[in-house]
Amino acid sequence: MLSSSPFQIIGAFLVFLFGLFIIWGIRTYFKSTLTRSSLVYIWHTLLCLVYFWYVFEKGGDAIGYFVRATVYGYDNKIGFGTVGVDYLTTLLVQGLGLSFLGCFLVFNIFGAIGLLAFDSILRQTTKDSSLRIKRLASLIIFLPSVSFWSSAVGKDSISFMATCLALWAAINFKRHIFLFMFSVLAMVLVRPHIGGIMIAAFALAFIFDKHASIFQRISIGSIAVIATGIAIPFALQYAGLGGAGNTADVQAYIEGRQGYNTEGGGGVDIRSMSLPMQMFTYLFRPLPFEANSVFALAASIDNIILLYLFIIGSRALLKKAKPSLQVNRAFLWIYAFMTLIILSMTTANLGIAMRQKWMFAPMFIFLLISVIGSHSMKDKDRL
Repeated sequence: MLSSSPFQIIGAFLVFLFGLFIIWGIRTYFKSTLTRSSLVYIWHTLLCLVYFWYVFEKGGDAIGYFVRATVYGYDNKIGFGTVGVDYLTTLLVQGLGLSFLGCFLVFNIFGAIGLLAFDSILRQTTKDSSLRIKRLASLIIFLPSVSFWSSAVGKDSISFMATCLALWAAINFKRHIFLFMFSVLAMVLVRPHIGGIMIAAFALAFIFDKHASIFQRISIGSIAVIATGIAIPFALQYAGLGGAGNTADVQAYIEGRQGYNTEGGGGVDIRSMSLPMQMFTYLFRPLPFEANSVFALAASIDNIILLYLFIIGSRALLKKAKPSLQVNRAFLWIYAFMTLIILSMTTANLGIAMRQKWMFAPMFIFLLISVIGSHSMKDKDRL
């Protein structure tokens, strides 16, 4: 079932070419060169093939999506979350006749679009920075874990794309409002609760935006608040909190979630941890001495690089360095912290955390890189 016929191999190659043409077509929108955009896409595709091999040999959620699409076909319901990915995969398998590899390469396109947007905004914010900061930004883009987790059949490729498109839209929400709306819809398709957070963060950021007029704050802010009021109950229902009537119900839900997925090498007991420790665990573990496999070791090295970025970025923030690129930083901070707090309190498996943190980590990375870059330029001017 997972193998490909000669015709399907040709189809998979055509999907790869289609993705390349898409990347070339949108590169000018993201102010990326032909060479750079091609490099980003090829790199992301290589990690997609690694992930495909890993799932083919070891198993994974991607197989479940493909099997359900193959066996149940259009009997799969239209919905959100897992159901939404099931139906999308059904369209690829039943409608286009794609193989398992072909489906992987379609989802690879989603992740590559996100990576291109992420790369472009980091390159913009570091264009006047020192060579060291530019190299750090490129190193982050080409971290294996970024492309690895955003390239497979599943929710993560679409959620990563949605996150990075929202990050790009934050440069100027007025100019990129339709892109932001698309990113919200994409996030709602696979993770409705995170889509609700995205809408709530936008509403809060716009209401307190000093650069917006009172009329704009009231009108657009009201629309955003109404949308939030509609999205949040739906998101809570999806997350399993639809029947929560008080804080005790929410606390019971969180405590229950903290006991899920604790079996196996990636399980970790977060019930006795403080919130800051839960957040650190979610973002930066496993560390090298905790790695129990080659893939975990690779992820731990990536985590060390991210930890280094957070340390020097926090130092620049404490020195009140001004950002090198003006964006709606309030939205990015609110969204990133809200998502981190919620997920770190309810995720007790490092394997899941390694994948899901890329729904908000690009926001943190950009926010820190932007102040590090401006701080390094200030030091250069002093010299």
